[in-house]
Amino acid sequence: MDVKKIAVIGAGAMGNGIAQAGLMAGYTVAMHDVEQRFIDRGVNTIKDSLAKFVGKGKITAEQNDEMLKRLLPTTDLRAAVNDADLVIEAVFEDLTLKKKIFTDLDAFAPERTILASNTSSMSITEIASSTKRPGKVVGMHFFNPAVLLKLVEVIYAKQSTDEAIQTTYDVAKKMNKVPVIVKKDSPGFIYNRVNAPTALLLQLLLDKGSPTPAQFDAAFKALMPMTPFELLDYVGLDIVLHTQDYYSKTLSKDYSPRKALRDLVAAGTLGKKTGKGLYDWSAGRPTIDTSNPTTEYDFTHMVALQVNEATKCLEEGVTNDPKDIDLAIANGGGGMGPFTLAQSIGYDKLVARCNELADKFGIETFRPTKTMQEGRIKV
Repeated sequence: MDVKKIAVIGAGAMGNGIAQAGLMAGYTVAMHDVEQRFIDRGVNTIKDSLAKFVGKGKITAEQNDEMLKRLLPTTDLRAAVNDADLVIEAVFEDLTLKKKIFTDLDAFAPERTILASNTSSMSITEIASSTKRPGKVVGMHFFNPAVLLKLVEVIYAKQSTDEAIQTTYDVAKKMNKVPVIVKKDSPGFIYNRVNAPTALLLQLLLDKGSPTPAQFDAAFKALMPMTPFELLDYVGLDIVLHTQDYYSKTLSKDYSPRKALRDLVAAGTLGKKTGKGLYDWSAGRPTIDTSNPTTEYDFTHMVALQVNEATKCLEEGVTNDPKDIDLAIANGGGGMGPFTLAQSIGYDKLVARCNELADKFGIETFRPTKTMQEGRIKV
């Protein structure tokens, strides 16, 4: 299907970013939200972002004006979707809310229209069940900031047609993204699933109290632009709690949120968004003391958990190509893919790291898989 008009539902950070990506790819984009003030904020964010592109010489002032003419902001859901070829839902991660929206989208959008959810981890199949067109419901998961980050996960629900997936994939390509097809609707899809056990390790360390976040991050500061605990703060500790709780219900009880994380969230100490979390964000970025790095953990512990979870994605049929996993990880957050790293570090060492962590914390999720132990995957 030739997509000409996209409707984005939700004008928040993800929604306005996706809308802008659509405008820059040449699409007409309707952007919907429930209140005018949310619409106004989203439109102003797009205008400010496009102005920066003009200032950097990446687009002309004329192109900027032409893009904004193709932006159709509205609080009327029926008007937003009644002639759309593709609808992308980008509201808060609440399954009940999403299902209600998809029921409305199904009623208001033409029969030909593909309905996509930007959910980061929820079941596309469950969302599709609220419509009478499950074959035309897919996942289209962008990463924040959606204008800049390249990865888009295109996810099959149980009944998604190949045509709906291909059309969505082609739109992502036209947006200058790197789409990766997720063949099985599974919690966390690829990128967030591969990173789930590293977040579990971090919340276990928080609960243990040693090493401290600063001591742990000091060992990683020279290796990555944003260190592990700093990244939790950046994402938001409430989001981390919500996601780990979701995985505890869908993947393993090992992910159950521990007391230290629950206490921080209950106190409203959520990270960057509140100015303070594990670190103080009042100066923009936290200053991490690198004078006392932990010697108990290093980069290979984190890589081991990622590689192990990536092998589970292969064993479960989330994808059948290890290259797609590496492509997703490299384009969702930068850096190298887990299997590329495994080849350079060595599977034997990574298997030993997984067993070490499984024994230390009593967490079977960390135990190496059969595929991991065989160590034959090359990319």
